[in-house]
This record gives sequence, structure tokens and C-alpha cells, in this order.
Amino acid sequence: MKPRLTLAEITLPDGTVLGLHEHDGRRYLQHGGIQLAGPATRASEQELGRTACAPFRSVKEPKIWIAGLALGEVLAGAMETLPQKRATFLIAEPWPELAGWHREFLPDCPTVNDPRVEILPDAGPAVFHSHDQDLHAVLVHADTAPQAEKGRALFEDRRWLAAVHGALQPGGLLGIASARPLPQIERHLARAGFEVVRHEIDASPNARRPRRHFLWLARKGKSDD
Repeated sequence: MKPRLTLAEITLPDGTVLGLHEHDGRRYLQHGGIQLAGPATRASEQELGRTACAPFRSVKEPKIWIAGLALGEVLAGAMETLPQKRATFLIAEPWPELAGWHREFLPDCPTVNDPRVEILPDAGPAVFHSHDQDLHAVLVHADTAPQAEKGRALFEDRRWLAAVHGALQPGGLLGIASARPLPQIERHLARAGFEVVRHEIDASPNARRPRRHFLWLARKGKSDD
């Protein structure tokens, strides 16, 4: 049996431990003993980035906001779909250590070293106050993104959803992926003014038994002008 290697580890202010680990050549993030990002989420993270950004391939200067850096898989999917030199990828990552770990242990990932990427320290609703209908897409993977107050998911916060709606351009998308069904998510998104479509993702393309993840695309309706 191949051993599990701890590549980097840090104790956070709340006393929990965040670590980057490797086993059999596969790397994953673990927080408080729970795996956040790694082989189990890679396919749906990348598909979230690809699918939610696909409608903006023809935009000269797409602006994409992503909740959490994780291992860079959502960003990789977004950048694959939007190779424009004038694209902007805003990553809301409250754990600054992750960017350093990317530079040291994940140098092949097209993430923090790309000049189109800007890392922000806050994922809460206040971060959208400086964006007035100028974002094309907001991307959240429920299993790898930062959490809101009291351990809730960002999209469970009505203030956060309202802030996202105001920051998106008419026709912009809020993309949410998850490894499990999210009760009431479609209702929450509809109440916030979004038109919602649900998709399913094959999260284990090479496995004998397919494992399904879920993707919600919430569209901000176009203006009447």
C-alpha cells in the first residue's frame, strides 16, 4: 500500500487543520479531516467551469468570478473555455496559503501565475458591491467553495444571492455544482430572480459504476430595453 504524503499543512485561526496531501500520485485538499477537493470532485469542478462559461466564448473581455481556489479545477475548466487574452478570472479565496501551495506543489496548473487571474480575500456578499452588472458568470462548487457564516453554503444566504444577481450582467449565469442533491436550491434561486436549469454530470467517466454530480445554471433574465 502506497503511503499518504502530507505536502503542506496549516492550523487555521479556528483551530482546524487545512492540508494538501498526495496518495498514489493524486493530490487532494483536506480540512478538519474532510476531503474538500481532489479526484472525487475534479470532473464536476471542470465541467462547472466549462459549461457555465460556454455562452461567453464570443465575448472579448469575459469577467468570471469563482468561489474558492481549491486545486484550480473550476478555474481550469473556465480558462479552457475562455482563452481570451483580455479575460478576467476573479478567485475569492479566504485561505491565502492556497496560492502559495499552488506555486510550490502545483506549478503545472494554469492558476495563480496567469496574469488574467486575481485572487480576492473575501467570498461574502460585500465583494460584489464593486461589480454593478459587469460579471458574466459566478461559479460555485458546493463541495470545494468557501462557506458563508455559521457554516452555511454561500448560496443559502439570501443577501449573497441578491448581491450576485446585482453583479451579473443581464443574461449572466450563476453556476452551482454539487456531489449531492441540494434541497430547495431551485426554489432559492427562483426567489432571487434567476431562471434555473438542472443538469447531471458523470463525475467518474472511467468507472464501471457511474457517479452522478449535479449542476444548476441560474440565468439572470435580460432587461426589457
